Amino acid sequence: VQANNYSTFYDDQRQNWSIMFESEKAATDFSKQVCIAKCNSSPVLESVLCQDLLLGEGQGVEGGDSLEVAYTGWLFQNNSLGQVFDSNVNKDKLLRLKLGSGKVIKGWEEGMMGMKKGGRRYLIVPPAWAYGAQGVAGRVPPDSTLVFEVEVRRVKLVKECSGSDGQSISSRDSPAPSPVPSSDGFSAD
Repeated sequence: VQANNYSTFYDDQRQNWSIMFESEKAATDFSKQVCIAKCNSSPVLESVLCQDLLLGEGQGVEGGDSLEVAYTGWLFQNNSLGQVFDSNVNKDKLLRLKLGSGKVIKGWEEGMMGMKKGGRRYLIVPPAWAYGAQGVAGRVPPDSTLVFEVEVRRVKLVKECSGSDGQSISSRDSPAPSPVPSSDGFSAD
């Protein structure tokens, strides 16, 4: 997805294509469908499929960085989006997580790498990268493929930065709020 409602992609012959859409919504809906088509065309989904919907600004996040995200999660059923099983979009609280800490499913750890503040991404996560054979009682059936739309609202990078007194401080040493495992289904258990 590019600025001004463009999507750019390469085909199997490595030709570059650009499509301009009437609206941002049309461009992101198209991108979501491309991601679903990629999933449906692979014989076995062995890793996370990622599709940027909005690139965001600043530096891409890496392991150790802390994020606050808004998300919606769907079950992937009958080769398309099924029911929503979890979301914090209309809630007051964003999900706090530290990439690489193991507090969220492996598919998120992998799928959110490189995202930027303000970025939105579509993730299709195979069972082995989500909740596997056990699922989540009453919410996620065993061996479920999941689809997430995630938006990074805040970022705290691990890298060194300069404090107001001119001294170099590391965000690793600062008393940052840690992501608390909660009943939202993304805790380590």
